[in-house]
Amino acid sequence: MLTEKEMFSNLIWMFVLLCSSVTDESYIRNADIFPSSPEIERGSSLKLSCVLRKNYTPQRNASHIIWKLNDELIAPENYNIVNKTVSNITIHNFNYSTANVECLMKYSDKELPLVHTEVKSGFPPDMPENISCIYFYDVNLTCTWNAGRETSLTTNYTLYRKLMSSPGLNESCLTITESCSFSYPDNAYSSDFCFQVEAKNVLGASLTECVPIPLQKIEKFAPPEIISVKKIPGIKQLLTVTWKMPEKIIPSKHIICQVQYRNLYSNFTKFVNVSLNSKKNRISSCNLTGLWDSTDYSVAIRCVNNESTFWSGWSGEKNESTEENAPSGKVDLWRVIESSRSSRNRSVHLMWKPLKSFPPSGRILGYKIQYFPENKAAHKRTYNSTEQKMTLLLNEEAHIISVTAYNSAGESPEAILRIPSPDEKSSQMIEKVVASTTNEEMVVQWITSEPETTKYVVEWYEELEMDPFGRSWQYVSNSTKWKSNKKIFKPFICYNILVYPLYGSNVAAPSYTQIYADEKKPSVGPVADTGILGKNEVTIKWNEISKAKRNGFITNYTIFYKPKDGKELNETVNSDVLQYRLKSLQANTQYTVQIMASNRAGGTIGEPKTFKTLKLDKEDIFFIAIPVEISILCLIGLWITCVLKKHAFKKVFWPDIPNPEESLAVEWPLASSNNSFLKRMSSQTKTVDFEEINVLEYCFPEESQEGSLLINYENHVSECTGINTKGMTNRDEKILHNEENEAAKSLSPSMPYIITDQFTRSQMHSALIPGKEVRPIEVVANDLCGSQQNPNKNEEHDDEEVLRLEDFSEKALFNPYLKNSVKTREFLVSESLPEHSTDECRSQPGALPPFQPNVLAQSYITVDMFRLAKGASSSTSSSSLAPHTTSSQGSALMRKRGQT
Repeated sequence: MLTEKEMFSNLIWMFVLLCSSVTDESYIRNADIFPSSPEIERGSSLKLSCVLRKNYTPQRNASHIIWKLNDELIAPENYNIVNKTVSNITIHNFNYSTANVECLMKYSDKELPLVHTEVKSGFPPDMPENISCIYFYDVNLTCTWNAGRETSLTTNYTLYRKLMSSPGLNESCLTITESCSFSYPDNAYSSDFCFQVEAKNVLGASLTECVPIPLQKIEKFAPPEIISVKKIPGIKQLLTVTWKMPEKIIPSKHIICQVQYRNLYSNFTKFVNVSLNSKKNRISSCNLTGLWDSTDYSVAIRCVNNESTFWSGWSGEKNESTEENAPSGKVDLWRVIESSRSSRNRSVHLMWKPLKSFPPSGRILGYKIQYFPENKAAHKRTYNSTEQKMTLLLNEEAHIISVTAYNSAGESPEAILRIPSPDEKSSQMIEKVVASTTNEEMVVQWITSEPETTKYVVEWYEELEMDPFGRSWQYVSNSTKWKSNKKIFKPFICYNILVYPLYGSNVAAPSYTQIYADEKKPSVGPVADTGILGKNEVTIKWNEISKAKRNGFITNYTIFYKPKDGKELNETVNSDVLQYRLKSLQANTQYTVQIMASNRAGGTIGEPKTFKTLKLDKEDIFFIAIPVEISILCLIGLWITCVLKKHAFKKVFWPDIPNPEESLAVEWPLASSNNSFLKRMSSQTKTVDFEEINVLEYCFPEESQEGSLLINYENHVSECTGINTKGMTNRDEKILHNEENEAAKSLSPSMPYIITDQFTRSQMHSALIPGKEVRPIEVVANDLCGSQQNPNKNEEHDDEEVLRLEDFSEKALFNPYLKNSVKTREFLVSESLPEHSTDECRSQPGALPPFQPNVLAQSYITVDMFRLAKGASSSTSSSSLAPHTTSSQGSALMRKRGQT
């Protein structure tokens, strides 16, 4: 008997086949293929026939038919032409699960589709195995089995339920899957059923044996419903669970229910079994004991027939919390003391966390903080807080601080810490702290100098952490080693780790270390800078990388430097070195320098810096500067000397020369009327030959060099000039006019001072021509003596023009340029002066004793300048005056001057 579901499925298949046949008729117009949509066993041979219809064109027959498998041409040797309208194809070892075979007509190189079909291959069904059933009382009976190998073809399964006592009475269930159900009312309860499954497809069929399965052993009912989970006031660690059993259960059977309760705090699960009678107990309950105080629990229930192998599903969970108890453990209290620079008040940052007691006592409602000065317990202050931190402002006294946690059942024991005064100095109990890491853990170990200390606090925080509440801590007891999961530490961040010894409520001085949980190479490199540049060396400086970018402990720095178009060199220094002096560099060369900072994970190079060495260093400049400075100092000293001694230098290099115009020897005519001589000279020659003007010179005897004798000037002149009196003409008498104003007045008793004609002429010539030299005394003496010895030479100049006496002024003027003026000169005649003859004068050499300046009582003679004018009636001029003056004239002149 077919069910409604099976009938509906058959109708769908019939509709699909009808639609496919209509499609095939519209597509295949000129041929048919047999068999249509075949299903064959995989690996066997496929045989198909293509039959042309009668209305097809007679010129085209079966010999023009070709075959394709999945659009690929099948080899012609597999074709078999039966007649003009039928072509067969044979495909051996067909292994496609599904394939499309097509028949086509090939004519004039064209392929015309005629007909196609879908071919399936598979396997005959295996015998079903492992038949099992589940019985839901007054609901349904469902059986399942294992069909075995996949057939790849449509396979139908039929489930038979038979009464073992009446084999003719059976019921069947048809399906194409591996399960089938008998629904109410076709699932009557009986303990005498057996079950059998038949599998069938186009390739074959298989049938199992009938397997007996009692229904009470396969019964499964709906989950029970939890009515309530409650705690009983005043009773600790207990919950009561109440539930209701489902109605559709096989009657008169014993039921076992299992109660599951799970601690939400620890995710720990336990089970409790409860036995029930299905007929009497529809509502049941049980008490859960030995629970934790103030702990949330989740409860669920399932039940089973004591003969069945199938439990019901779990009921929905319900949660409830047990009664609270006062917290049993102390809070985990810690502090950070921050001293104030402006006053003795201190900020004490308190932090705590509830002690993770197991099991917990209850839900914490808040915390009570109390503190007071150590010696003033009456000044206790109390604060309540729901947070786990607080900042207290304390004075310089030592304080006692306590923190307790409280809930609805009471308070926890006090956690106490003592805050020392700023003046107290705690002892250093921990000698060394070492931190290290493994693949999964952070390990901190320390060495203590006080073995009796058994309790410590390990504190850690990020090096750049400024918030005191950002620190973490943990108490360690009876150990000098602390381990923690490395995942709580951020990678590439430096952490400060401190270990504090505890003795009672006192905290001793900590020991400190730093560590990175994981390292990587620095994010940036150091920036190089140049310090003192030299010729062959330079100082390279750099700053430390910021702590946020180090990513590990810096182990060393490497300095890379390279000259332009040269080979790169490097130097490595320790991590505490922040400057280095590069030596043996090339002078006046451009270098590029970079610095690499390295840690255990690698190194990072900073930005390049370019510098150029100097051509000269300080030593070179020093050796160059010293001579220059010495020269400058010498020049400055010379200049200062010149400034201070300018008058002395002026007398040596530029002596005062007497001004002829101011001489008292003669009175010069006025420029407007008496300058006839210069006018005549300028009119005739345009220049004045001052070398032709001579001054009376004197020849001194050699004996004047040995003693300070006074020479009778008149006798001496007469002796020197008496030789030449014979050759003089009357014209020579016109040389002197107004003799009393022209002779020298005094004579130094020790050394003669003579101004020669050159000296006098230079004074006259100074207005027009650069200054003349002063002739040496030796030359003057030679000239004087020579003029006396050569009278003939003087006669050769008789024709030269001489100055007349009338050209001179009758009035003698005072000469301020002379050291002793004419008016003040005196002749000091020594009585011991020896007599000298004319022959002695002639026999004296031309050299005179050297002049000795600034010698007291040194004798000298000054010959004043005669200004001579050319006579109007003279036809010739004399080239010199004094050397050619007659003896009588010279002696007369000297006598007159002496009288004056």
